[in-house]
Amino acid sequence: MGHIHGSTYAAEIREYTEERIGLVMSGLWTGAPLPRGTVLDLAEACLEAHRCQSAVLHEEMSAMAGAAGISLAEAVVVGGFTDFVDTVRAHLGRGVPAAPMAEDDCTAFIVPDSRAGGAGFYGQTWDMHASATDHVVLMRTRPDEGPRALIFSTVGCLGQIGMNDRGLCVGITNLAASDGQVGVTWPTVVRDALSAGNAPAARDVILEADLAGGHNYMIFDADGVGFNIEAMPGVRSVTTLSAEPLVHTNHTTGEATRAVESERPPELADSSHRRLDVAAGHLDREVLTEEDLMDLTRGGVCQVATPPYDLETSGATVMRPRTRDFWAVWGLPSMNDFVPIEFL
Repeated sequence: MGHIHGSTYAAEIREYTEERIGLVMSGLWTGAPLPRGTVLDLAEACLEAHRCQSAVLHEEMSAMAGAAGISLAEAVVVGGFTDFVDTVRAHLGRGVPAAPMAEDDCTAFIVPDSRAGGAGFYGQTWDMHASATDHVVLMRTRPDEGPRALIFSTVGCLGQIGMNDRGLCVGITNLAASDGQVGVTWPTVVRDALSAGNAPAARDVILEADLAGGHNYMIFDADGVGFNIEAMPGVRSVTTLSAEPLVHTNHTTGEATRAVESERPPELADSSHRRLDVAAGHLDREVLTEEDLMDLTRGGVCQVATPPYDLETSGATVMRPRTRDFWAVWGLPSMNDFVPIEFL
C-alpha cells in the first residue's frame, strides 16, 4: 500500500479506468449495454454535483485525473463505480432486466466503547471483484486546512474508508438503489465527511449530500458517538449507536430504504444476510479486542473469489478512534497480516 496520486500510478489508474468503463458498457452491472460516449456523458453530468459537494476535493480529483491522463468524467467512473451504476440504471429506465452481476460486498461494524474496555472500534472488510485487489492502496492526506487522515482506497479513487487525526472514522458498504440519479458519488462523500471534526458533523455531510447512488455509511468518533446511515439518493435512514455493536452488510434494514432498493442476484442477497448473522454472532460478547475484530475479518465474512461473481475480500481495516490506532491488511485477511499504520 502506498500513495495514490501523481505520475507513479498513472498507467495503473488508466488500466483500472478502462476496466471500469468496460464493465459499465457491458451491461452486466446495469442490465443493458451502453456505448462509451453515453457512459461518459452521464459521468460528465455528475461533475457539477461533485464540485458543489466539495470544491477542494473536486480540485484534487482534477489533479489526479490530469496526472493520470484521464478525463474528469472517467475519474467519476473509476472512483465511484458502484454509485455510478445506480445512475446508469436510472438512465436506462423501467423495463430493463435486473443486472446479472453485482459487486462490493463489504461487511462493516462498530463496537461501542462499553464493549471494548472504554475504547471502541470501527472495522470492515472491503470486498470487490477479484481484479480490484491489485489496485488497493493506503493513502496519507495532509491538507493545508483540516485534519490529516489515513485512507484505504484504490488507484484513481479519492477514498473509501478512513480515520482522521481527530479520531473520526468513516466507512461504507454498498447498497443497490433503484432511485439513482445524476449526483455525487460516494468517494467524494466519504472524504468530505472525513474533513469533519466529529461524528454528528460527518453525519450531516452525508444527510445533505446530493447522492448519485446507494451506500450505507458508518461513522464513529473518539467520543464514542456512532451512526449507521442507509443513504439512497431520495431516502436516508439513520441508526444511532447504543450499547450494542452495529453491523451492516449489503442489504437495507429500514422500511423506507428498502422501498428504493434494487433487486440483487439471490446468491448475493443470501451472502449479505449470512455475513450479517455471522458478524453479529461474533460480536456478541462482553469485551472485544482488536484481535477479535481481525479474527472476524479472517473468518466467516472473508470472501474468496469463486465463479460466476469472483468477489473477493481485497483488504480490511480495524480502527480505534479514541487512541488513533489504525490497522490495515492488503488482500485476503485469512492469508495476510494486519499491520499498524501511524499518522506522520
